[in-house]
Amino acid sequence: MNSKNPRVRFAPSPTGELHLGGARTALFNWLFARHHDGQFLLRIEDTDQVRSREEFTQQIIDSLSWLGLAWDEEPLYQSKRGDRYSEMINILLATEDSYRCFCSKEELTRKREEAQRESGGYMYDGTCRALSEEIIFEKLSSNHSFIVRLKVPRTILKFRDHIYGKIQVNTEEIDDFIVARSDGNPTYNLVAVIDDHDMGITHVIRGEDHVSNTPKQIMVYEALGFPIPEFAHLPMIFGPDKRRLSKRHGATGVQEYRDNGYLPGALTNYLSLLGWNPDTEKEIFSLHELAQSFQINQVQKKPAVYDEKKLHWISGQHIFNSTVNDLFEGIRKMNPDWRGEEEDEFLIEVIELLKLRAKSLTELQDISEYFFEDPKSYDEKSSRKHWKDNTVSSLVRQYCETLNTLGEWTEDGVEQALRNVAEDEGISAGKLIHPVRLSLSGIPAGPSLFAMMGLLGRETCLRRLELALQRFPLQGTGKKTGNGC
Repeated sequence: MNSKNPRVRFAPSPTGELHLGGARTALFNWLFARHHDGQFLLRIEDTDQVRSREEFTQQIIDSLSWLGLAWDEEPLYQSKRGDRYSEMINILLATEDSYRCFCSKEELTRKREEAQRESGGYMYDGTCRALSEEIIFEKLSSNHSFIVRLKVPRTILKFRDHIYGKIQVNTEEIDDFIVARSDGNPTYNLVAVIDDHDMGITHVIRGEDHVSNTPKQIMVYEALGFPIPEFAHLPMIFGPDKRRLSKRHGATGVQEYRDNGYLPGALTNYLSLLGWNPDTEKEIFSLHELAQSFQINQVQKKPAVYDEKKLHWISGQHIFNSTVNDLFEGIRKMNPDWRGEEEDEFLIEVIELLKLRAKSLTELQDISEYFFEDPKSYDEKSSRKHWKDNTVSSLVRQYCETLNTLGEWTEDGVEQALRNVAEDEGISAGKLIHPVRLSLSGIPAGPSLFAMMGLLGRETCLRRLELALQRFPLQGTGKKTGNGC
């Protein structure tokens, strides 16, 4: 592979926000460029004046920036290159490889319907392929509208794909395709070639849905006398049902992942593993590590499958491996008002305690609520399991009394106090740990109980234990007690 200082591009159409499939394509192009000390370029294919919107262009740019996929030159906008396309259409018409087609839409529709009735398929029959100069001049003089078609040579066209290997196409199955419409506007297969040539693109890395376009574009390259780049087509991304990935599988736009608190490094890490096999058991990578390791020939041919559970696991690993300060800054960037009444030092301690249990910054905020507010409710299943009767209430009350006499409030101190009560009563520490955790947080699981108590402080812990003693045991399982801490 000629990969010395390659130039690659990502060329989205701003007709919607950037979704996972497009983000992965951009990522693989970026990784390929960085691995080979090349350039990654951005092209906005905004020629569809009806569907293209500036807000989508901005969303795409913002999403790529958030992912850390910086481009190396100013973006190219197709909407600003009309004169260049017109110039190249005229150059193409001056060759023997294209021609004007004067067939009307009605005529083509009639031929298509007849062919479909007879054989089920239709290819343009080349009516205008060999018109005389006289006829062409006559039609142009009368302002007869026309489209421009490329003369497809009848041969076996071969090219090498860096993922799928050797591909060959019988061009007998391709009709003389349109490169310019009757209004003078070029088609995709023409502008893609012109742009890639003008941008100096050496490798075209894109989705496999473009495989059918590649033979046509190669023919355009040849007709214009342009050097042909190398190609790599990425396999599709499927949902768990083996259907093309969509919102019904939980996949959304990149900005929604950002707004839901996923770290950009987590998303690029996950996207890299959708179809790429790094040939190692390692699964957690930084963007820099991905660039060092990435090889385009390690991309698998079979479709990748979107696995939300895997995304959550990878995201959780990135949260855990992040510094507390980075997580704190990330939360504040998302939510500047988050617990603004609390001291930053306390918030940072909460994050440190909880980061092992969160898959996103949003979840980190959600699961931290009991550090700032008394429980409004208690997990019912855990309540019935761990606080069945007044025997538990008696144990909790004893623990409260011990805590009241505790000198310095420390993590070790509250732990030893609990274990002393358990030992005196001849029970396992878990018999007391579970109802105490429920009292303090309202939920059955979380970080170390004693670390949590050390951070909450004496006043908060005793108040919440008192509230729980007034609430439990649940009605029907024993009598409530009013004697608290």
